[in-house]
Amino acid sequence: MSTSKIKTVVEEMVRPFLDENGFELVDIEYVKEGSNYFLRVFVDKEGNIDIDECGRISEYLSEKLDQNDPIPDAYFLEVSSPGAERPLKKPEDVRKAVGKHVYVTTYEPIDGSKEFEGKLLAFEGDEMVVEIGKKKHTLPYAKVASARLAIVF
Repeated sequence: MSTSKIKTVVEEMVRPFLDENGFELVDIEYVKEGSNYFLRVFVDKEGNIDIDECGRISEYLSEKLDQNDPIPDAYFLEVSSPGAERPLKKPEDVRKAVGKHVYVTTYEPIDGSKEFEGKLLAFEGDEMVVEIGKKKHTLPYAKVASARLAIVF
């Protein structure tokens, strides 16, 4: 089974439980690291998620996975918060991040750079506006390779 198919099946299993309990699915990863496979489910909620809630989600999902057994390989299941540097995977995530400090990479140089770290001023239409120092950079969303919240030190 392909990685994308596994992610889709896992999302279909866990989504009802998350929606019913006020949790948000941030991302699902199925990766091989060394000789081991890992199924990682990143979840959050308003006001942040705690370890007990991650445990409840893990127990629910583990039971569902055991019943349906959609993954042919042996793997480790990890359910966790996306952390302080949460990825911004969907346009909705980017909208919620307006006003916050972000780190964005692009597929090709824009204004001479492929990396932008600064305050997300706006996300309108299909463009992100990131302010770095006193300079504003307009980034077409279609050219964004990745975006995440960033911690300012």
